[in-house]
Amino acid sequence: MQFVADFHLHSKYSRATSKDMDLESLDKWAKIKGIKVLGTGDFTHFDWIKNLKEKLEPAEPGLFKLKGGSEIRFVLTAEISCIYSKNGRVRKIHIIIFAPSFEVVEKINAHLGWIGNLKSDGRPILGLDAKELAKIVLSISENCLVVPSHAWTPWFSVFGSRSGFNSLEECFEDYSKYIYAIETGLSSSPDMNWRISALDKIALISNSDSHSCPHLGREANVFDTEISYPAITNAIKLKDPQKFLYTIEFYPEEGKYHYDGHRSCGISLSPAESKKYNNICPNCGRPLTIGVLNRVDQLADRPEGFKPNNAIPFKSLVPLSEIIADALGVATGTKQVEEEYKHLIKNFSNEFKILLEVPRSELETITLPEIAEGIARVREGKVDIEPGYDGVYGKIRIFSKGEPKTLSKQGTLF
Repeated sequence: MQFVADFHLHSKYSRATSKDMDLESLDKWAKIKGIKVLGTGDFTHFDWIKNLKEKLEPAEPGLFKLKGGSEIRFVLTAEISCIYSKNGRVRKIHIIIFAPSFEVVEKINAHLGWIGNLKSDGRPILGLDAKELAKIVLSISENCLVVPSHAWTPWFSVFGSRSGFNSLEECFEDYSKYIYAIETGLSSSPDMNWRISALDKIALISNSDSHSCPHLGREANVFDTEISYPAITNAIKLKDPQKFLYTIEFYPEEGKYHYDGHRSCGISLSPAESKKYNNICPNCGRPLTIGVLNRVDQLADRPEGFKPNNAIPFKSLVPLSEIIADALGVATGTKQVEEEYKHLIKNFSNEFKILLEVPRSELETITLPEIAEGIARVREGKVDIEPGYDGVYGKIRIFSKGEPKTLSKQGTLF
């Protein structure tokens, strides 16, 4: 069965996360988005795991569903922030853990609870070497997955310019052979990772890292397997292109760490421009935050455009609300965008179906031609993006500023 999965998100118990990130809302929005399997996130948090145990019931092996029979499946996941010193530098590495059962989760939480405070945040901060975290988790169950989160972002990642390593082996040592996947993150795409030959054996997965329900699925994974924890994790471990079909990606330029820069000075630079300034902000003289594109260049041993033989494909998309907003010439949070979004979902069942499958001719019978045109352009990669930098999201444009539109003549669909 073909389905979409988003494994990395956070509950309402994580910092800077919407209060609506509860199981009922996650279930509802997964249907709206077209997601079949959703990570729970935050299984280390006492209140959230209590909530999960009360409201979920077993479904297929290793998966759970809301009591009462929803078709959405949940897989037990959590993200850990490891902050520690290694090889003379402070390291800040975020790690996603996949677990096959509540029994395994209880053992992981008990062990990690001896090391640090799991109650303070849904994503706990532990003074624990990433290798030791992998050792603890995999000694409890070899069926767990240990996956470095948003692997390239500067501050909290395995390859990050500010606190990361130059290889998985440097980070995980003898446990690197048990790292079967990394998460590419919003600011990098699979083709950027293909430039590093050492990652050929690693699956590249993509997830939303969502802190609010409307952001679910902004990146995701598409599988064609039976729906179960063993089937999904095996498809990832084996990088089986018959079962792990493709990933759904942000355009990486839209991510908030793609370019180098200095947010407080409004300075955004390509890697070549940063080199001219010796990685120093030309405005204030302080070091630039080196972004993902530059960091990939530093570690790459292949040219741009190289594609390994065993690469899992990907499709780059723009969230539907952003397409509607650009077509209407308004902000994403406006009532117009919300109403048109609901209208499209009502007619075509979910967002991924609209973005990936519905023919343009059918879209034009339901929505404005500009919105249908915007969806078509995104499918074809016809977008202009001002790259993100130093914590600032990139600005995506589907329609150019001077491009004529007929919206004012047509009014709205309502």
